[in-house]
Amino acid sequence: MTTTSPIGLAPHLGAGLLDRLADMAAAGPGRRSIPIVAPFTESEIGRVPEATGDDVRAAVERARIAQNLWSRTPIRERVRLLSRFHDLLIDRADTALDILQLEAGKARIPAFEEVYDTVATTRYYLKTGPALLRRRRRAVSFPGMTTAYEYRHPHGVVGSISPWNFPFTLAISDIIPALLAGNAVIGKPDEKTPFSMLYGASLLAQAGLPDHVLQVVTGHGPEIGPDLIDAVDFVMFTGSTEVGRQVATQAAHRLIGCSVELGGKNAAIVMKDADLDKTVPGIARAVFANGGQLCISMERIYVDEAIRGEFTERFVTHARDLPMTTAFDFSSALSSMITREHLEKVHSHVEEAIASGATLLTGGKPRPDVAPLFYDPTILTDVDDTMLICRDETFGPVVSIYGYGTVEEAVARANDSHLGLNHSVWTRNTGLGVDVASRLEAGTVGVNDGYAAVWSSYDAPMGGMKLSGTGRRHGAEGLLKYTESQTVAVQKVGPAFAPVWGMGYPTYQRILGRALRILRRVPFYK
Repeated sequence: MTTTSPIGLAPHLGAGLLDRLADMAAAGPGRRSIPIVAPFTESEIGRVPEATGDDVRAAVERARIAQNLWSRTPIRERVRLLSRFHDLLIDRADTALDILQLEAGKARIPAFEEVYDTVATTRYYLKTGPALLRRRRRAVSFPGMTTAYEYRHPHGVVGSISPWNFPFTLAISDIIPALLAGNAVIGKPDEKTPFSMLYGASLLAQAGLPDHVLQVVTGHGPEIGPDLIDAVDFVMFTGSTEVGRQVATQAAHRLIGCSVELGGKNAAIVMKDADLDKTVPGIARAVFANGGQLCISMERIYVDEAIRGEFTERFVTHARDLPMTTAFDFSSALSSMITREHLEKVHSHVEEAIASGATLLTGGKPRPDVAPLFYDPTILTDVDDTMLICRDETFGPVVSIYGYGTVEEAVARANDSHLGLNHSVWTRNTGLGVDVASRLEAGTVGVNDGYAAVWSSYDAPMGGMKLSGTGRRHGAEGLLKYTESQTVAVQKVGPAFAPVWGMGYPTYQRILGRALRILRRVPFYK
C-alpha cells in the first residue's frame, strides 16, 4: 500500500521504509487504512491497514501451521536465529530510535532505553532459555519405584497486545521468549504506534524467522482485540486496568492463560537521611522520563517533614531546568504527549487538583512553544488524598509532594491505592531501605532508583500487585508462562500407593507409615 513519506526529521529512515513496514501487516486486500500521526508535528507520517476479525482469524490459521514446524525446530537453532536478531538490532539501533521518536513523540533517551532493553532481554533469554525449557527430572514419593519428568510445551499461538508508550520493548521483549519457547505469535500494536513492532518483526524476518511464525495485525483494539483473544491460546497484554479486566475476563471465559501488566499510581518515599544530591535528579528521572508516560514512573512523593522544604525547593528548581526539544538527538529530557486527547486528560487532572485546593509549584500548562503536544514538568503540593491527582493514574509529567512524620505513615499512605506496580525508597541506609521496600504493596520496589534498576534486573520477575495486573515478565516466569507443563511418570516397581508382594492393606499401611517417617528425616530427599 502507499503511504505518505515520513517528515524529514528522522535522519536514519531510508526512503520507503515505512511503506515497506506497512506492507508487512497481516491484512486482506482493499482494507481501509489508519493514518499514523507524528506527535512532534501532528502531521501524518504513514498509513497501515485497518485489519478485520477475518484478518485476525486468517493470521492465526497460518500461524498454527507455521508453529507446528517451529516448535519442532531444535532449541539450539531457535537460539542461533534469535542471536542474529540480537546483533541486527544493535547494528540498526539508530533506525529503531528514529522510528520511536517519530511515531511516539519520544525524546531519544527513553527511545534508547527501549531499544537496548530489548537487546538485553533477548540476551538474557538466549542465555537462560535452553536450561529453563529442557526436560527436568522431578522427585517422586518413593525412590527407586517411580521416575518422573517435567516437560515444557509451547501453548501454540500467543496473542501479544502492546501499548503506545513503549511500543518497541513492550512488544518485542514479550515476543522473544514466546518464540524461544516454540510458539507462533500474533502481535497487535496500538494503532497509534504500529511501526515499532513492524520494524522489530522485520529484523526477526531478516534473522531467518520462518514465514507466519510472527505476524502483526494493525487495527483498533476494540474492533479486533476480542477476535484475537478468541482465536489464540495465550494472551500477553500491557495497558490500562480497565481494558486489562476485559482481556482477563475474556481469556478466563475461554479457559486460556493470560498475563496482564496494567496501570500504576507509584509512590516514592524519601527518608530524612536521603542524599538529596542524588535523590532529586533520581526522582526527577523517575517522574518525567518519557513525559511521565511510563507505567512504572513515580506520581506521588512522600518526604520526611524534616527535609520536605529543602527537597521541594531543590526538586522544583531541577524540574524547571529540564530541557524540552523535538531534536532527534539526546538533548531533550521530556517527551511529547502522544495525542491531543491525552494532553487534555493530563491537564484536566492538574486543573481539578488546583480547583480543589492544591498548590501549583511549577508547570501546569501545555507548551505549544516547544511542539503541539508538550506539557510542562508539573509539581503540586497541598494535595488531599481524595483528589483525582492522588488516586488515579495521570500518565504525564505531573507529580504531587506530600509530607510524613513516621516511616509507618509513609508506608501506609504509599500502600493506600488500588494499584501496586512500582514504588521506590530513597535513603543512605540501604538495609533500612530494603526493609521498608519489602513492606510496600507493589510488584517491584527500587531503593535509591526509580525504575531502571528493577526493570533491568532481568533475572527477577516484573509485574503488578492489586489492580496493576497478574502474571510476570522477565525472569523464569517471563518465559515459562508461554509454556504448558506436562508430567510423565514411569512406574518401575509395583503399582503406586498399593500393596506389593501379596501383602494386605493393613500391613501395607504400617510399612508405608514407617517409610514416610524415615523419608521426612532424610534431608536431601523431597
